[in-house]
Amino acid sequence: MSVERRAGAVITAGVIVGLISGAALGVVWSALAPRVPLVVRPESASPQGFQPEEYLASDIAFGVLGLVAGVAVTIGLAYMRREHLLSVLVAALLASGVGTAAMWFVGTRLGSVDIEGLQATTTSEIIVDAPLTVSLPAVYLMWPVASALIVTVLALSDWLAEVKRGR
Repeated sequence: MSVERRAGAVITAGVIVGLISGAALGVVWSALAPRVPLVVRPESASPQGFQPEEYLASDIAFGVLGLVAGVAVTIGLAYMRREHLLSVLVAALLASGVGTAAMWFVGTRLGSVDIEGLQATTTSEIIVDAPLTVSLPAVYLMWPVASALIVTVLALSDWLAEVKRGR
């Protein structure tokens, strides 16, 4: 039994689910991602070590969470309205934009440190955990790319089913 839903309902659901899941994944990203030790001096702040691998690990964690969210949210949206994949694609891309922004916002705010304030108030060298950042902007695209890929696979499977029935 197929339940027909309006495209607007699927798009609204996509934005809401994207916002909620993005905020939740921001908390998960904050908990999973390693922090870079930061040496704060009165005149400067710099990472402890030459090239801290924690930056890459943080970006990978962000990207993997976005990839998993893109697959899960898009499959859920496709389940809501499989008969019209264009509305699923629009909803999934809106969910990915809102979700990625929410994940970044929540993740970077949790455990953040006011580096400039520490520099202004310290008289000696201290080591703190630096706030999370995304240093590879391409990881912002993991969620939308996963969403588009899922919709493409669904469209191809529908097309192949039509071709098979037509023979």
